[in-house]
Amino acid sequence: MDLVDLWFWLIALTFTLYFFLEGFDFGVDALRPLIAKDESEERALTGTIGPFWDGNEVWVIAAAGVMFSTFPVWYGALFSGLYPVFVVILLALLLRGVSFEYRNQVDSQRWRDVWDWMSFLGSIVPSFLWGVVMAKIIEGMPVRDDQTVGGGLGDVFTPFALAGGAATLLLFVLHGANFLLLRLHTDTVLYRRARTMAFVWGALATVAILVFVIQGYVTEGLFEDFGVLPWLFPAAAFLTLASIWLALVTRRDVLAFVMSGLTIVFATMTVFIALFTRGVVLPSTISDDLSLTLEETASEPYTLELMTWVGAIFLPLIIGYQIWNYYVFRERVRPDEGALDRGY
Repeated sequence: MDLVDLWFWLIALTFTLYFFLEGFDFGVDALRPLIAKDESEERALTGTIGPFWDGNEVWVIAAAGVMFSTFPVWYGALFSGLYPVFVVILLALLLRGVSFEYRNQVDSQRWRDVWDWMSFLGSIVPSFLWGVVMAKIIEGMPVRDDQTVGGGLGDVFTPFALAGGAATLLLFVLHGANFLLLRLHTDTVLYRRARTMAFVWGALATVAILVFVIQGYVTEGLFEDFGVLPWLFPAAAFLTLASIWLALVTRRDVLAFVMSGLTIVFATMTVFIALFTRGVVLPSTISDDLSLTLEETASEPYTLELMTWVGAIFLPLIIGYQIWNYYVFRERVRPDEGALDRGY
């Protein structure tokens, strides 16, 4: 494996870790208005993700930084072509971070309600738009002969992109419900509500994911170049989703969380496998000859070599810190223990 391939797969890894980790804390905030009924329950829900959410966001910074350093042409085309989408994602993430910090600065229920809704919007908007971004990477954009992207919002929000956004949002909500089953005490009403939410949103997520996979299979030829039978990945997606249902019915909370996480991993890796097997990191909807390839968008060999040393030092540190953080805050949360004060 040369350095171009290595850094392509490291970008895939950072995006996969980001969606796996941030997916569940987005999901918890999306479920907040449906599960929490009073202030103690609001604090308990915040306590489930409070020690983790900002650490999870490190991976999106890492993904963007690594892409900028190692594939600057790909980064420039993608981020300029989807500029309005990324601006909205960034503003939503900022709004969400501010809501966590400001929520308890004023002793007013109306004040707290406002920031709770800001946190809710700051979770569902990025969840949907990240799905749009991933779908557009597969579907392609109007890349021109100067390696820039033209078109308007009509070229971004296509039916396939909207299906990707809906599938991602619903999958994150399901992942968040499964995370709550791990973090809440099993004898609380919050746990029972989270369990109900896992079934309800799991059903919606199952339909949305299957629609997106079938649409990708039929209209985008998503699995044709994978070097395996084209039906294998849709079948794996179906089995993973079925495993979530089996785990929920048999009350195996860890398995349910692992399966919803694996569904996110498989979905993200499917996007990058599709790009790698085609040798194209951003297809052009104008002409195949204008598509951006892996080799022509990569940095110079010296830059890739330097980045390899940087990555070898800092990636293990980030991963080690996050494992330690999850170990320290491993205890379950309950509303009557003042979870926010203890955990965040």
